[in-house]
Amino acid sequence: MSTTPAVDGPGVEPVSPSLKAQLESALERIPVTGAHRQIVFMILLGVFFDALEQNAVGLVGPILREQWELDGQSLGLLNTITFSATAVGRLLTGLLSDKYGRRTMLTINLLVFSVGGAICALAPTYAVLATGRGLVGLGLGGEIAIAVIMISEFFSTKARGTAVGIVNVTAAGLGNMLAPAFGILVFAIFTGPDRWRYIFAALVLPALLVFWFRRYVPETPRYLVSRGKVAEANVVLNRLASGKLKGGGAGTEHYLHVSGGAVLESENTGSLREVFAGQFRRRTAALGVAAAMSYGAQISVLTLIPTILVAQGHSITKSLVFTLIMQSGSLVGALTASLIARRLPRKRVMTVGAGLAFTFALGFGFLSGNLALALLFGALFNFSIILLNTSIWIFAPELYPTRVRGLGTATILAIGSLSGGLFPILAGGIFDAAGIPGMFSLLAGLFVVFAIATQFTPETFGMPLDDG
Repeated sequence: MSTTPAVDGPGVEPVSPSLKAQLESALERIPVTGAHRQIVFMILLGVFFDALEQNAVGLVGPILREQWELDGQSLGLLNTITFSATAVGRLLTGLLSDKYGRRTMLTINLLVFSVGGAICALAPTYAVLATGRGLVGLGLGGEIAIAVIMISEFFSTKARGTAVGIVNVTAAGLGNMLAPAFGILVFAIFTGPDRWRYIFAALVLPALLVFWFRRYVPETPRYLVSRGKVAEANVVLNRLASGKLKGGGAGTEHYLHVSGGAVLESENTGSLREVFAGQFRRRTAALGVAAAMSYGAQISVLTLIPTILVAQGHSITKSLVFTLIMQSGSLVGALTASLIARRLPRKRVMTVGAGLAFTFALGFGFLSGNLALALLFGALFNFSIILLNTSIWIFAPELYPTRVRGLGTATILAIGSLSGGLFPILAGGIFDAAGIPGMFSLLAGLFVVFAIATQFTPETFGMPLDDG
């Protein structure tokens, strides 16, 4: 067993190839243990409540439409504010996580998210509610972006895709599917014109509880090595191998050691300019366009489906029940993407998924007059959207080296969030003017663009992460 010098601080040059190889070898040797599962669980607790919050405008939309006399575009504007702020939150988180660490931003984002939720619950006017949604968006965007980045950096090449996919199983799968049930429960307990406030209020307390769990989440070994903190990285690797995040019992194996001539990375991190330059320009642009198309479709559906069903004559409770049935496809889509990430190339999955989304969007758009077909195509459309979004979450961290992975991944997700903020306004306007067929024809067209953009990305399936 080799000894490890007490090297904890930045050097002046990139991480040595030997140190990169040691880290990759260590992560490949360490199996998935209880420590991995605890980290994933604690991160996903926050992601789950983020997903419920992401659905909140759709849940309260029919009530706000009646109480505050809002139209489809006004409801869409609430999500425009939320997801425009989400885009900003993701960019800030990506930049700051590359500089100050993944773990620090995990806690900050959850705090911002919780404060925004409290403001929404107490909002006396539309303007205050919109302000609260902006804060929610800042925290929401950073939370999910950092979850994807952290989990990708804790796991081996073989397990990485499935592990990251589980983030969207929780968010877009369980979160989206259970959001209508959550709405039904809250509206069954609380009545009156202000019952929508309890949707936002109920989401603040569980999010705050996650702070307690996250005391145990360590910094990722890839980030620690990139900052020259080799001794700390060895501690985390031993924790992962032993399956224990706290207390005694962790091993003392020196997975990483620095020879006399080895050098470590400086404190310089990537910039937004770099994400759009050189070898990264094409991959950022291509996957960014794909994310814009997919997120635009997803958030439009989350925002407007309950309102569409109420407009068809269904009660708010029935509309939420039907939305829950449709959202069951989201869980299946996220699970499918997570499972096949071990076996199929990213680009192939995304191309086929785009074809399915195109077909199911048109099916819902022109056959939703029949309730059974509406539920079927609604579920299938959600399946295909979340299959694609989960694949993007798996794919994005694989396109960048550690020093710029946070910002690169966050940039792609931010582009998606910005699109998710803008498209509900357009979709809501088209729904008001041309009904369901017009709205879903627009959404179907997004996936033609998605399929084309995907072809311009490099394939990363089966390749280790770049620790440069």
